[in-house]
Amino acid sequence: MAWSIAQVAKMSKVTSRTLRHYDEIGLLPPAWVGGNGYRYYEKEQLLRLQQILVMRELGVGLDAIKEIVQQGRDPVEVLKMHRGWLQAERDRYARLARTVTRTIEELEGGENVTSMDHWFEGFDSAKQEELQEEARQRWGAEQVDAANAHVKGKSAEWWKSEGKKWAAQLDALIALIDAGHEPGDAEVLDMLDGHYRWLSSGHWTPNRESYTGLGDVYADDPRFRANFDKTDPRLAEFLRTAMAVYAQARL
Repeated sequence: MAWSIAQVAKMSKVTSRTLRHYDEIGLLPPAWVGGNGYRYYEKEQLLRLQQILVMRELGVGLDAIKEIVQQGRDPVEVLKMHRGWLQAERDRYARLARTVTRTIEELEGGENVTSMDHWFEGFDSAKQEELQEEARQRWGAEQVDAANAHVKGKSAEWWKSEGKKWAAQLDALIALIDAGHEPGDAEVLDMLDGHYRWLSSGHWTPNRESYTGLGDVYADDPRFRANFDKTDPRLAEFLRTAMAVYAQARL
């Protein structure tokens, strides 16, 4: 049995554009291509797509995924490995849920809490400190601390609004990519004017070096790259190049 690219996109919630990109980079070729040029997928390809999506959810980059799926490992062995990863994530979220539940119970019960250590069980504070230290080393403690102070205490509504602005900028960039624009085109740089103003008004004001560096972070850091790739696999590298050009031309 075979499924068309449209059917696979519908059942997997992955866009046809992303499936075509996975084919172009050799990550997920279709089982065969019809005389009409349409891609068709069979059970083997659907299994590989599931493996790809599991690893994407775990933050694994496309290059690493390609190495894993092309090793020719036994499918059951790979699935067991993925199950282990997912169970580890499940356990981590369960610990966080227990922490929050205990806090709710204490607050609702009016308990006289003498120790607050358990309020933070399950949080990966070391990872947060690592991210902060990375940023300080890359751009300097003064800029990072100023940025943190700028957003400290912002409401959930503010963060939601900022998220919508960022999503709109990415949609505009994808539209430019679809239209055939190159990273250095004036239309792309004009769009990045909006991105730079957004950063400067709500978060921090990057200089030429730090704005270029931010583009590198978007593309190189797997924590950022995973989110960009979910939106559109072309985004991270295009944005890296465009931000470097923008920094040289307009900062």
